[in-house]
Amino acid sequence: MKNLAIGLMLSLGLVAGAQAGDAQAGKKIAGACAACHGQDGNSAAASFPKIAGLGEKYILKQLKEFKSGARDNAIMKGQVAALSDTQMADLAAYFAGNKRSVGYAKKDQVELGEKIYRAGNLATGVPACLACHGADGAGMEAAGFPALGGQHSDYIKSQLVMFQEGKRANDASAVMRDIAGRMSNKEVAAVAAYIQGLH
Repeated sequence: MKNLAIGLMLSLGLVAGAQAGDAQAGKKIAGACAACHGQDGNSAAASFPKIAGLGEKYILKQLKEFKSGARDNAIMKGQVAALSDTQMADLAAYFAGNKRSVGYAKKDQVELGEKIYRAGNLATGVPACLACHGADGAGMEAAGFPALGGQHSDYIKSQLVMFQEGKRANDASAVMRDIAGRMSNKEVAAVAAYIQGLH
């Protein structure tokens, strides 16, 4: 919990000076993103995240970190290489302003997924996901915490596993690495399934 509080404070400080983008300008240059993420940010493929409604500050942070290499992804690094800070801010504003489509949770995983998302696991020190990502999965824009509700379960699962394995390390104070590292494979699968239907 201490790491979570530190991470929240750091995130608030890091995003306080974030540049506000122009959504209309972002829409004009979003075509290159459509192949993977969909024209409005609602990807059809479960391996690519839905970026619609993800949160402007969060999207901008990820774009900048793909460009700098702080978040490692060869495809995204190539996509953002030629983008200016203004263009990244514009794209973030455009996609954040779009409505996310919502899927369905697997019935056999709803009970455990909801338990972890809403209450965590006291025995293993896993905090409730809603503390940072909101009761309905809308995230915390002021802190730059992403909206998760409706996100593809396969993508959520893959990111939690990457945090567990240290393959994704762009979380403030290693908060997500710490949380994911305390989760069982069953909990990861269940919470990912639950999030897909959350709205």
